[in-house]
Amino acid sequence: MDSEGKKVTFPLMLAVGVAVIGSLQFGYNTGVINAPQDIIEAFYNETWSERYNEPISEASLTTLWSLSVSIFSIGGIFGSFSVGLFVNRFGRKYSMLMANILAFIGAAFMGFSKLAASWEMLIIGRFVIGLYSGLSTGFVPMYVGEISPTALRGALGTLHQLGIVVGILLAQVFGMESIMGSASLWPLLLGFTFIPAMVQCALLPFCPESPRFLLIIRNQESKAKSVLKKLRRMTDVSADMQEMKEESRQMMREKKVTIFELFRSPLYRQPIIIAIMLQLSQQLSGINAVFYYSTSIFKEAGVAQPVYATIGAGVVNTAFTVVSLFVVERVGRRSLHLIGLLGMAGSAVIMTIALALLDQLKWMSYVCIVGIFSFVAFFEIGPGPIPWFIVAELFSQGPRPSAFAVAGFFNWTANFIVGMCFQYVAKICGAYVFIIFIVLLLCFFIFTFFKVPETKGRTFDEISAGFRRSAAAGVEKHSPEELSSLGADSQL
Repeated sequence: MDSEGKKVTFPLMLAVGVAVIGSLQFGYNTGVINAPQDIIEAFYNETWSERYNEPISEASLTTLWSLSVSIFSIGGIFGSFSVGLFVNRFGRKYSMLMANILAFIGAAFMGFSKLAASWEMLIIGRFVIGLYSGLSTGFVPMYVGEISPTALRGALGTLHQLGIVVGILLAQVFGMESIMGSASLWPLLLGFTFIPAMVQCALLPFCPESPRFLLIIRNQESKAKSVLKKLRRMTDVSADMQEMKEESRQMMREKKVTIFELFRSPLYRQPIIIAIMLQLSQQLSGINAVFYYSTSIFKEAGVAQPVYATIGAGVVNTAFTVVSLFVVERVGRRSLHLIGLLGMAGSAVIMTIALALLDQLKWMSYVCIVGIFSFVAFFEIGPGPIPWFIVAELFSQGPRPSAFAVAGFFNWTANFIVGMCFQYVAKICGAYVFIIFIVLLLCFFIFTFFKVPETKGRTFDEISAGFRRSAAAGVEKHSPEELSSLGADSQL
């Protein structure tokens, strides 16, 4: 790729920046429920008492709070499974635009829940904003990947993950009592999500549609060429057009692969299992237990100002995401994932020891903070950004949409399980709750070591050839079409 192909133009960065607002929304709504936990629980108790003339029981309060946290993931499951219904019918750009309707509805439900004295409105709002976030996790990487030059696709694609962690950090800062995390302003904190939605709605009309969508799906060659010239700020875009036409020809040769076929065919079984396990390694690592409940964990550890420690974790989260962007191509994806998993397990051991010895040694609260910061840092080195990278490389255009749907489903489902169950498990296990995650992290480390291929420096054909050889060893006969559809020749 020549230097022209690596040019970062204003129209390109505007389009990427506007799209990544959706990633920021996802991160913000993941982290926003954390800081005001005590205040929202007090609202639940007050509303319950007014309705039923008795205070809410501890069990009911735990259930309502866990539901408020985890129903976001239920919305995400439905949203991620619905991506395919929109993108080919309405296009990438207009799908993102339409999804903001859900952001406005969710913000309204959450923002007016206190005024209406309705915890049901807050929970419904969390579900709707989860639906929006599930759609965004499909729309944003797809759009960014399709408008980016090949030489910049990896670098620009990582901005999705950066948008998520910046959103989490913003939520933690705004959740401070001195800003919006107070008894009077928490509805504004939750409803704030309508502001980035308004910004995205105002700017998206100035962004182009994906040239790949225009050429491959709509067959509008002249419009696709015009968009490419605008994005690249070049008059000669013949190389890009040729690449897309080749991709279009391959798509016509390839059959679409259903979700059922991914599991039924020995050709796809190994890569889909790897895809699922990588998503589970991300969510069952325990990271969302920290994101959702870090304030209460720090409080349990005896930290005087837990909200500041939570914000510190957000800063570490953001900083190490940037670190990962610079080292992923040098060290290798599999290697970084292994380092991240092992580092998180070690950090969880430190947290467990610190929490267990807290009553005897008060200074262990500082050790706990170090453990959590280290836990977050190792997550962003490996299990945070890497699983989606590798999943994109395991499948070509035919099976890739179904593979992403399956991967997204398992990611959001695991997210829901952690969000819903962590508080209950924490009450039972106490200081030893992270032992569960230590065991899971070591299991994922072993699986990654033996089953996940290193993709650094390997072409997509080389990656897919390895799976074809192992699949051919276990089956008797496959058609050339099936064999050629395994693996990816281009990354979107």
